[in-house]
Parts: sequence; C-alpha cells; structure tokens
Amino acid sequence: MDSTQTTASAAAATGGVAAGGNGMMITQSNDASPVDSSATTAGTASTPTDDQKQNLTQVINSIQKTLGLLHQLYLTVSSYNVASQLPLLQRLNNLVLELDNMTRLAEKCNIQVPMEVLNLIDDGKNPDEFTRDVLNSCIAKNQITKGKTDAFKGMRRHLLEELEQSFPDEVETYREIRAASAAEAKRAAQAQSMLPNGDVKVKAEN
Repeated sequence: MDSTQTTASAAAATGGVAAGGNGMMITQSNDASPVDSSATTAGTASTPTDDQKQNLTQVINSIQKTLGLLHQLYLTVSSYNVASQLPLLQRLNNLVLELDNMTRLAEKCNIQVPMEVLNLIDDGKNPDEFTRDVLNSCIAKNQITKGKTDAFKGMRRHLLEELEQSFPDEVETYREIRAASAAEAKRAAQAQSMLPNGDVKVKAEN
C-alpha cells in the first residue's frame, strides 16, 4: 500500500484529519450534503398561517405582560415613599419598553376589529354582545326577506289563477315552457355532477 492510500485510510479512521506524506493536512468532511440541509430547511419552514398565529400569540403575551406591569406600577404608586422612587422609575421604563415592543409586534398582525367592539369595551360591556346583536340582526333581516319572498310567490300564484280564467291557452303554454326549462336546468346540473366513469359526484356534508 502506498503512502497516499495509507494517509486516506488514516483520515477515514480518525474522523477526517490526517497528515499526508508531503506534510499537507488531508481532511474528510462528515457534514451533510447541501441537498440534505436544504431538505431539512424546507421541512421546517413555517406556513403563513403559522406565522400569523405566532404573531398573534406574541401580541397576546405582550398585552398580558403590560397588564402585569401596570398592576405593579399601581401597587408602587399607591404605597409610594422615598425608598420606592427607584423601583417606580424602573417599572415606568419597563412599561415604556413593553409598550414599544407591543407596537412593533402589532404591526405584524393583520386583524380588523369593528369599531362597535371597541365602543363596547370602552363602555365596560362584554364584546360578545356585538356577536349576539349581529346574529339577531341577521335573523330579523332573514325574516323580512322571507316575508317578501312569500308575498311575491302568493302574488304570482294569484296572477296565474286570474290569467288562467281569461287566457287559459296562453297560461297552459307558459306552464309547459316553465316545465321544460326546469327539466333542462335539472339535466344540466346532473351533467355537471357526472364523473367521467359515469358516477355521480356526492357533495360532502359540512
């Protein structure tokens, strides 16, 4: 075995470093290939949804920390004396720093809050009342729309009855056209839901 092969074997046995026959150092790298490292990086990459959740969590934690600092500041001010001047200044500085941190974290969150919710909070009310009011408003509008729809259906039925007495042939032709149009629309809907193998698409239940 020549000196080069001996040196290479020694490098492999010692984990990557050995002296060559001409005095040069021969290294053998055990690092992962660039492909492996890039695959690892891609596997640990976070999605935008995860980033938004993380940003929101950071803002919530900052708010809770700010509330704690305000409580500590309240306790310090309520029992203030000469000896508590330094702790008071420290807590004021901590509060300012945390408010600045909260502002920077909030810039990463894209959350739109209705003004009504903020007004309820300012009035000392439960923000869930906004959701309840919105649902009640939707129910009321739905009832109004349903009433209008029923009124139009009743008027249409009444008009057809009156027209049928005066123009029976025309009304019969109209009914046939409506029936043919409805059947054609039904066939078109069924054709769109057909799969290439002849099966019918089944709508998933939510």
